[in-house]
Amino acid sequence: MSESLVTVRNITKRFPGTVALKDVSFDVRPGEVHVLLGENGAGKSTLMKILSGIYEPTSGSIVAGGAEYDKLTPTLSAELGIKLIYQELSVIDYLSIEENLFVGRIPTVRKFGVSVVDRAYMRRRATDALARVGLKRHPRTLVGDLGISEKQQVEIAKALASDAKVIIMDEPTSSLTDTEVDHLFAVIDDLRSQGVGIVYISHKLKEIPVIGDRVSILKDGSYVGTYDARTTPTDRLVALMVGREIVHGRPGGSAVHANPVLSVKKLSSRDGSVRDVSFDVRQGEILGFAGLMGSGRSELMETIFGVRSKAVGQVVLNGRELDIDSPYKAVKQGLAFVTEDRRATGFFHNFNIEENIYVASALRSSKRALSLGWVDRTRQRQFGIQYKEKLSIRCASTIQNITELSGGNQQKAIIAKWLAADSDVFIFDEPTRGIDIGAKSEIYAIMRALADAGKAILMVSSELPELIAVCDRIAVYRDGSIAATLDNADATEESIMQIAIS
Repeated sequence: MSESLVTVRNITKRFPGTVALKDVSFDVRPGEVHVLLGENGAGKSTLMKILSGIYEPTSGSIVAGGAEYDKLTPTLSAELGIKLIYQELSVIDYLSIEENLFVGRIPTVRKFGVSVVDRAYMRRRATDALARVGLKRHPRTLVGDLGISEKQQVEIAKALASDAKVIIMDEPTSSLTDTEVDHLFAVIDDLRSQGVGIVYISHKLKEIPVIGDRVSILKDGSYVGTYDARTTPTDRLVALMVGREIVHGRPGGSAVHANPVLSVKKLSSRDGSVRDVSFDVRQGEILGFAGLMGSGRSELMETIFGVRSKAVGQVVLNGRELDIDSPYKAVKQGLAFVTEDRRATGFFHNFNIEENIYVASALRSSKRALSLGWVDRTRQRQFGIQYKEKLSIRCASTIQNITELSGGNQQKAIIAKWLAADSDVFIFDEPTRGIDIGAKSEIYAIMRALADAGKAILMVSSELPELIAVCDRIAVYRDGSIAATLDNADATEESIMQIAIS
């Protein structure tokens, strides 16, 4: 057995009101991909932040570089070769690739008695790092000109340029196409052959046997066990991770009525990304939207919600045409939008949980746009407590800042915001991206309950199995328009993709 590159021993981390990690041990070996699995809130992020020096453990130790430490600092962690790549990439668009690789540690050389940037050294190291990750771009290329998968390669190259021995990847495939995922896996395989240890955090269970060597499971802050990633059945991993049955399969049992709740008629956006789109959503129904990345599904949802300007068309709710030319008007008229990027557009980072839950309700009932006026603090607190219980939001308190929650619990708080506003139309754009299978199951149940209550539900997802498992009908989107709409019974991954690429 190879000696571990880094080992955490009996790590415990306490925060006020909660224990995030309890006596957890974990190690990473040279040339392996060690998958870390667990529900949101299980302690994965806390453990990784301890490894990267952001958090100090309450007790326990970390062994790396032949020495044992009771805590790491970000500087010490970097010196030991530990690099954390966040799900939200930290590259800087207006800098070149080589400049991004050396942010915070610009090399210098003395010339004529003056210290200047050592551009030659940067170029050499950048060229070598880009070759190792297979990115065929000139080091002076602006990062803003790269695609998302190329930016991710820059992040990995940045880790290699800093002599990383252990690279922690948090949900690295959440925003990638299948082709880009295949390329990332090829890069990881190459890193594995170079002896780099990879900690791979993902909620996409189908990836585990493809890319992983070992998989360790955390549950409620405790270590469950470590298993062979290629031979342990997925159902076994799920049972160990969530400790409860996860319901799979096609939707059934809901009464879908003929009456349309929402009708979109010949809708086109002013920028041309949406062209002559018409559809109905009936009472008790969830309508899904499938399509290739860039096909225009999110643009359609943004046009309905008033984020994008419409050129022509109608949006009709329960027989009444809506006048929507801004998100504010959309909220006022009963529309809810759970956006694709929850951290960028889903919540207010400086608000606590109950403030985020109350804000849409206050906005909808206020008399003036963008002015909440007097805030009913009692009602705000009631909403916070009510939806914390109703949606099982895991938090120490509803006055806790929302940024302290796990991704799945943030998503529940966002949905609670729209439930509190008593919205009539719910748009879910990639609602389960970056959250665990247990939270996914809970969000599916919330969506079904909303449909059963007579709400109109639109769901965009890049995960075809998810659409088939959740939606009553699936509209296949292509080049800014609906190419076909399939009943759930007729929808397969193959039939959807065939329409999407035709």
